[in-house]
Amino acid sequence: MIRRIFQALGTVLAGGVVAGGTSSAPAPLVRAPAATDGWVLVWSDEFDGPRLDRKKWDLDADCWGGGNDEQQCYRGNPRNAGVVDGKLVITARREQFTGAAWPMHMRGSVQWPNALATKPFTSARLTTKGKAAWCYGKFEIRARLPQGQGTWPAIWMLPEKDRYGKWAASGEIDILEAVNLGVPCARCPGGRENTILGTLHFGGTWPKNLQKGDETHYPAVLDGGFHTYSLEWLPDRMTWQVDGQIYAERVANEWSTTGSQVPGAPFDQPFHLIINLAIGGKLAETRGLGGVAQDGYPKQMEIDWVRVWQRPGAGSEVPGQGGK
Repeated sequence: MIRRIFQALGTVLAGGVVAGGTSSAPAPLVRAPAATDGWVLVWSDEFDGPRLDRKKWDLDADCWGGGNDEQQCYRGNPRNAGVVDGKLVITARREQFTGAAWPMHMRGSVQWPNALATKPFTSARLTTKGKAAWCYGKFEIRARLPQGQGTWPAIWMLPEKDRYGKWAASGEIDILEAVNLGVPCARCPGGRENTILGTLHFGGTWPKNLQKGDETHYPAVLDGGFHTYSLEWLPDRMTWQVDGQIYAERVANEWSTTGSQVPGAPFDQPFHLIINLAIGGKLAETRGLGGVAQDGYPKQMEIDWVRVWQRPGAGSEVPGQGGK
């Protein structure tokens, strides 16, 4: 998700994400071309088993807040993430919980690695890190998103290794984000928040990080049904789609990293998938009605399936990892 660990160049304003090159004007929807022959399914999860497949997913456990002042603790508890009726269900609950203040990957570099933190919500974040990662491909996720002030569902990717340096020099790919869906919104068609976002983070390590992204109004996201969110990642461009309609595209000369002069870097390395439901945080709490509404819990993000496609010879999966 948009990991504004540091806010120097990634300032979020109520009218749109504007710093670092992100457009504040909603992008138009364009029908995507017909599917091209040559895509091969290399990894998927249809969530058709009795429980979450731990060979494919890990569950984070910390109360860090994502570096965005989010208000949830992520837990590995089945009450927060599990398979129900053939779907992955991530459940955010309004319940106080105390847990590790730092995520596992940061505990070796902070002064008090065993510090604890208490948050008023619990939720879940799933990741394929160490299990499956890909360089280039087509990523499709069919999901139903929660609504309400303060909700922040996200489907995104981080590099398997920080080859070009710490965030955001090695990149971040946000396939789908949405905040505060369904709340009153004067600028939104229909008068309710229905904006979806797709964003790239790159450049240098903070505070020299940059970003480029697009937002679009998509009223159908409020219909209570499932929708398919897609990213087509090629060496020279990335294209974001919702239900087969293109709403954003970026080409390789729009991104860069201070860690390399190679064209296409940092998005020329394997990235793993992350799916989470955050509550609160800077992006959600500075938009819409402000803050986090306390009613309507639990909130659920549902995933029908996740599918990853590649063209033979055009990309790579981390050797020995992944698989259907």
